[in-house]
Amino acid sequence: MEMKEFPSNGAKLQDYEAFIAIVETGNLTRAAAGLHRSLQSVSRSLAALEAQLGVVLIRRTTRTAVPTDAGLAFHRRVTAAFRDIALAEAELCDTSGPLSGTLRVACSAFFVSHHVVPIIRDFSLQHPRVKFDLNISEEFAEPIRTGADLMIRIGQLPPSRMNSRKIASLRRVAIASPSYIAQRGRPETPADLARHSCLIRSSAQDARAWTFQARDGTPHVVSVQGVFEADNAYVTMHAALGGMGIVVLPFYHVRQYVETGLAEVVLDDFMLAPISAHAVWPSGTRTPSRVRRFIDLLVQQLKKEVI
Repeated sequence: MEMKEFPSNGAKLQDYEAFIAIVETGNLTRAAAGLHRSLQSVSRSLAALEAQLGVVLIRRTTRTAVPTDAGLAFHRRVTAAFRDIALAEAELCDTSGPLSGTLRVACSAFFVSHHVVPIIRDFSLQHPRVKFDLNISEEFAEPIRTGADLMIRIGQLPPSRMNSRKIASLRRVAIASPSYIAQRGRPETPADLARHSCLIRSSAQDARAWTFQARDGTPHVVSVQGVFEADNAYVTMHAALGGMGIVVLPFYHVRQYVETGLAEVVLDDFMLAPISAHAVWPSGTRTPSRVRRFIDLLVQQLKKEVI
């Protein structure tokens, strides 16, 4: 079946989709990956659209694709039109039959294992024709650059044009192993951490300055240091379990070790600010009903309490 054409110039819908993706990713290769098309196909679409319009929309170099002034103005108008089309399609899909297709989700291993997989199970029972394809990654990257329909990210989001929605608040705790506490003692106040070995998770926003709040609301900001640093929560957790020091982590990372006695929560008279989990998905393009419905279920099942 041939792609439908706009009456004005004969350009195909896939040419417009390619143009939008190139502007939003800044690179033909990333645009092709996000659209699940070849680089050559995306390049041909852009060339065909420019030829039909008689205007240069994108200035290409070997590494980047920068929209011209005309390209930026055209992008604003085209994305608005595509949003209207997407809304019409979404409304139709919601009433025309069961959800289907593949839902590509990028997320961190710990969070997806403990909290997302059970929700995927429930969603699959309701919508058995939807398939899930999970990509496990700890880094933030805009979904269109990775080919994901949806990303689940923990912590503060960087500036982005992507859509986002908060799905959960995550409790954080400071923990240490029983062997470390037996050797070094248990800190009674945040100030005591100055005399302890603290394990630094360098990827955290507050990696070296931990902020605790007393029961009366008084904040206690502590600069921490130690002999071990890593950019991965799993690694720092196992360093703590091995007796190397005290680490701050989301509670869902360490719940099983606390419950079995392999780790102990310290400074439990003080509270660490929770961090947020967000669903992130592309803007300016069609959002399939399966994505919107799955985000709704994430919010419904995770918002009940601080995890």
